[in-house]
Amino acid sequence: MLPKTDWAPLIPHAGSMCLLDAMLAWDERTIHATSAGHTRADNPLRGPQGLHAVHLAEYGAQAMAVHGGLLARAKGAQVARPGRLVSLRDVHLFEEYVDRLDGQLDIHAECLYADDGGAQYAFRVEHRGRLLASGRAAVIHPES
Repeated sequence: MLPKTDWAPLIPHAGSMCLLDAMLAWDERTIHATSAGHTRADNPLRGPQGLHAVHLAEYGAQAMAVHGGLLARAKGAQVARPGRLVSLRDVHLFEEYVDRLDGQLDIHAECLYADDGGAQYAFRVEHRGRLLASGRAAVIHPES
């Protein structure tokens, strides 16, 4: 398990916008993160009715960012190239609001393709083994 202090400097998300708590496992293709932040009243994505499941895509995207940062660090870089989320596809939501779910969320991301220009990932978010959201996301690395 990698604590937040190990990987948080690798991504641009900070403060309450850093939605993930820990990385349980990762390898060259996949990452498994956890978060209990969906229950926090100060969650920056939370609306008047609660945290809508559509925001679970951001949890997946942050897992992708951590994965990219860890890969870059493993290759000797201090940080990963900045990325911009440009596409969400095949997003399926199986719950409307998730802030009432106690305990932690499990966030999984799998790199489907990556090169210097960007990456495509599949993600899924689960609560106690039950699928809450899934989809695919694309990130580009804009020219500096």
